[in-house]
Amino acid sequence: MLKNLIEFDEETKVFHLHNKYISYLMMIEQGETLAHLYFGKHINSYNGELLYPRIERGFSGNLPGSLDRTFSRDTLPQEYSGAGEMNYHVPGVEVRYENGSQTTFLKYEKYKIIPGKLNLSGLPSSFCKENEAETLMITLSDDDNIKYDLLYTIFRNYPIIARSVQIRNASKEVIHIEKIASLQLSFINQSFDIISLPGAHLNERHIYREKLGYGSKVFESRRGASSHQMNPFVALVDPNTTEFQGKAYGVSLIYSGNHKFEVEKDQIDQINLTVGINDFAFSWRLKPGQVFQSPEAIVTYSEAGLNDMSQSLHKFVFEQIIRSKKKHELRPVLVNSWEAAYFDFDEEKLKKMVIAAQEAGMEMFVLDDGWFGKRNDDNTSLGDWTVDKAKFPNGLGHFIDYVHNHSLKFGLWFEPEMISIDSNLYRNHPDYLLRIPGHTPSPNRNQYVLDLTRLDVRNNIFDQLDTILKSGKIDYVKWDMNRHISDAFSIALPASQQGEVYHRYILGLYELIDKITSKYPDILFESCSGGGGRFDLGMAYYMPQTWTSDNTDAFARMKIQYGTSLVYPINLMTAHVSASPNEQTGRYISMKTRSLVAMSNVLGYELDLTKLNLKDKRQIKRQIKQYKVIQALIQFGKFYRLADFDNDSKYAWEFVDESQEECLAFVFKPFSEGQPIFTITKLAGLNPEYKYKNIETNKIYGGDELMNLGLYDNFEKKDFSSELYHFKRVID
Repeated sequence: MLKNLIEFDEETKVFHLHNKYISYLMMIEQGETLAHLYFGKHINSYNGELLYPRIERGFSGNLPGSLDRTFSRDTLPQEYSGAGEMNYHVPGVEVRYENGSQTTFLKYEKYKIIPGKLNLSGLPSSFCKENEAETLMITLSDDDNIKYDLLYTIFRNYPIIARSVQIRNASKEVIHIEKIASLQLSFINQSFDIISLPGAHLNERHIYREKLGYGSKVFESRRGASSHQMNPFVALVDPNTTEFQGKAYGVSLIYSGNHKFEVEKDQIDQINLTVGINDFAFSWRLKPGQVFQSPEAIVTYSEAGLNDMSQSLHKFVFEQIIRSKKKHELRPVLVNSWEAAYFDFDEEKLKKMVIAAQEAGMEMFVLDDGWFGKRNDDNTSLGDWTVDKAKFPNGLGHFIDYVHNHSLKFGLWFEPEMISIDSNLYRNHPDYLLRIPGHTPSPNRNQYVLDLTRLDVRNNIFDQLDTILKSGKIDYVKWDMNRHISDAFSIALPASQQGEVYHRYILGLYELIDKITSKYPDILFESCSGGGGRFDLGMAYYMPQTWTSDNTDAFARMKIQYGTSLVYPINLMTAHVSASPNEQTGRYISMKTRSLVAMSNVLGYELDLTKLNLKDKRQIKRQIKQYKVIQALIQFGKFYRLADFDNDSKYAWEFVDESQEECLAFVFKPFSEGQPIFTITKLAGLNPEYKYKNIETNKIYGGDELMNLGLYDNFEKKDFSSELYHFKRVID
């Protein structure tokens, strides 16, 4: 019989969520206040030692009508707080009432334990079978009959808790939600470093670590997308935490729009983390009887460093968030037409690329931007998803048949959320784009954003895409978004609801993607937003792989892929071998290193195969053959970060299979030196009792030897050199 994951002690009023990895404790305190007690390593039972001490604190107010000066919500670690309730920390929720009041005093009302997990209406979220998790719903309320359901799901086999909040308006008046966080988390007297993933277009998700000081620190996006600039993730770690030791708390939001992570260290060294939708330009009108559901956040805990935290997230995301059946399949090695041809192509030119792809051993040809409308540059035709007859006089289906007849799958690029002024869609429906009445909308890349808050707009785009996809000839779709949102105004909403546009856009996007991916489950969908501008768990729910960055330079990709791996599984990340010198940086890097960097993710190519010399063509053919041997280990193996350039002057990472019988180690030395320092790469995750053979040299090592002594790096004397080590267990 399976053990309960959630317990409530009626006498002590303590909730205990636990599995073999973690425990999470809450308590109903004075004034029906839901207090946070503990989140961390599993404990068998709790006996009351963390009852919050009573002490009078000046300028920290007390409960309404109370003469007890020793209890204050301002210093008590609350599970979830409202604005204006004599708690001066960042609140979890702000509500504006009809009388203008913005004070919310939350009190515990009831709880319910639910087998399994609830689906979140209109939002992507984690999922599981009923016996794999339990959900605790704690209802808080204020004096105005507004109900706040805090949802906690603890999973049987992961050190992870999923959290979200729903607000139910049980009153007789309209309220406006000005802010709603998905979780709050408190820590008492702990020193932390905080790790975030900032970046930019072509330079995404760098691991940035800083000491957490007093005051508030905010990590956010206000761009209408999760963004290249700040990924929706943070980790709080002990100052001594490394890749292989120390405590780490990681929090990720399953959401693709504006987000906000607020970390606050107060006057008595308590730390409060608040995570959710960004309250920037957000105001949600909630009528009586209506419910608002926040996005889901997942929080994990590790005692064994950042690699262990990442591996827990990787496994959970792969098994419990990505829903596509394609996630279990080995992904086809593709060539993408973009950097090979841009807009300058016709069917005959593409056919030559198809032949070259087949000869190289590739498995799919992807036609990127430029195949529709009159799309000869990026100034026109977005929204007109009809085939360009000048480029495909016999129709797109004729070319797709050619691709299939050459034993290749076929993929197609779309940018469904965008519209060009120079398009039939705009000429027929100028009201379809987001724009403020009386103002000229702002272009980006000379394109504009469709109003996906509107059902008629979503239906129009769905019907256009459906017309292309229902041919049954398309095996892969790349879904792109090449600008962020501005002019956030919808003519379909009244003035009192314009603060809903950013979130309604994301809800509309999810509905559209859900409709498309559900109708075509056999198509492999890849998410993209100018590369990694929407690399988040919301998109991962629908699409099992994401274009990691528009920057295909191998050296730049080392840092981008390294940082992305902090949260996201390797089989979610795609990488392409591109031309040298690189289109984005002008950097020359060897074909070997370019291929090893790309092989470390889901491998593809993005260069004109017809212009390569014979040596490069042969090398690509060998690379693909090599990759097919190790592909399953890369896609489904356990991933370890071993070294990074900022600390070690090199990058190194490793893949180990579930049985610890096989491993791959990739090592990269970006810059050569006149007097090189000798460096050693130590492997991880092997069985110390096993013997392993280097497949290339046939030399045999002990697992303990490879992990504790390691191997001298033997790089070529040139910039951007690289090595791949492949070990397999030897059975005596």
